[in-house]
Amino acid sequence: MSSTSLSGGGSLRGSVRVPGDKSISHRSLLFGAIAEGETTIDGLLPAEDPLSTAACLRSMGVKISAIEAGSIVRVQGVGLDGLNEPKEILNCGNSGTTMRLMLGLLAGRKDRHFVLDGDASLRQRPMARVAKPLAELGGDISGREGGNKAPLAIRGNALKGGCITTPVASAQVKSALLLAGLTASEPVTVIEPALSRDHSERMLRAFGAELSCNPQGPKGPSVILQPGAVLRGQQVVVPGDISSAAFWLVAGLLVPGAELTIENVGLNPTRTGILDVLEMMQAPLTVLNQRDVAGEPVGDLLVKPAQLKSFNIAGELIPRLVDEIPILAVAALAAEGTSVIADAAELRVKETDRLAVMARQLRAMGAELEESDDGLVIPGGQQLKGADVDSETDHRVAMSLAVAALVAEGNTRIARADAAAVSYPNFWDDLARLQRG
Repeated sequence: MSSTSLSGGGSLRGSVRVPGDKSISHRSLLFGAIAEGETTIDGLLPAEDPLSTAACLRSMGVKISAIEAGSIVRVQGVGLDGLNEPKEILNCGNSGTTMRLMLGLLAGRKDRHFVLDGDASLRQRPMARVAKPLAELGGDISGREGGNKAPLAIRGNALKGGCITTPVASAQVKSALLLAGLTASEPVTVIEPALSRDHSERMLRAFGAELSCNPQGPKGPSVILQPGAVLRGQQVVVPGDISSAAFWLVAGLLVPGAELTIENVGLNPTRTGILDVLEMMQAPLTVLNQRDVAGEPVGDLLVKPAQLKSFNIAGELIPRLVDEIPILAVAALAAEGTSVIADAAELRVKETDRLAVMARQLRAMGAELEESDDGLVIPGGQQLKGADVDSETDHRVAMSLAVAALVAEGNTRIARADAAAVSYPNFWDDLARLQRG
């Protein structure tokens, strides 16, 4: 994998349009595949993770047009029960979303057998959080460590309904259960400890599924899906991914002289925890051109440098910004006061242990911070020093370290920088253009 060298002391100016939202890209492919008729997808993220989802679906007989930047992707749906038993192992690459949502999609494909696998990193990520609740609905999933680790084998069964209370607020777990519920014999209810991102609920309803949501349920946020509805192909427009926009938001706040406009960013309220934290930090962020696109709120974000205050985040806010915590760690180093991140143990089972990796790499740049079981304690007012650092193959770490390098003294070399392509294939090109102003 390649390395990239960056120097501090420059600036960033201009407009940037971040790639399509990764969560919505995955779901548009999956729901389009099991719908009746054609689904067209404008703005689908042409990165490694959605490509893994598309490859798995093609292996089961779904026709999907070429996925290229700027192209309209066409999915020819095969209906709820039209997926073929594949001749080969379904390769999910590095994508936890692909594997977890495939478990839900395939558990109810009666009399068909499937095997899911992925790269070395994905084989270490926990899957029992999906496999166990699917077993309560009648799913038959086996694998390493009692079905917790890939490779995973799925023997399709007729599924029953039920009420599942998830131990963690996870959109992947919730989405897998809703996908399974589409072919269950009775309704499926999912109750979460806190509200996770709701792209599946919004999109399933748009495709014709019958479901009801109660964000303030007596036992926690809940969704009830009624089985039996026929999904119909749709025209999907994918907004820009706020998780990718987060890197430019923080860079615009930290880099002297910067002025950035991030265009066409999805502002789904279950995803905008990063904006809440930046408001907490007294960041002068402006939302422009707010609009609604295919059921998802969208806007442009204008950001300029500012002196930031520290933050303290935990509890129900964490699921709304879990992917943005690595870049928030960089922001915290420049803030006034000490920032605290808690209840974020979920980061230890992402593509890497992101808490450990960010602590390790920022310390290499001279930062002082404390790592806890479920978070970080980060004193502010620190000046980073250029150093040799490593993404450790994590896309969000690679881009967070790039922003850190822009405000560090001296030169920084980021090893395995091309990991950014997992969610943002053109990140380094956009960075070079914005540096030129």
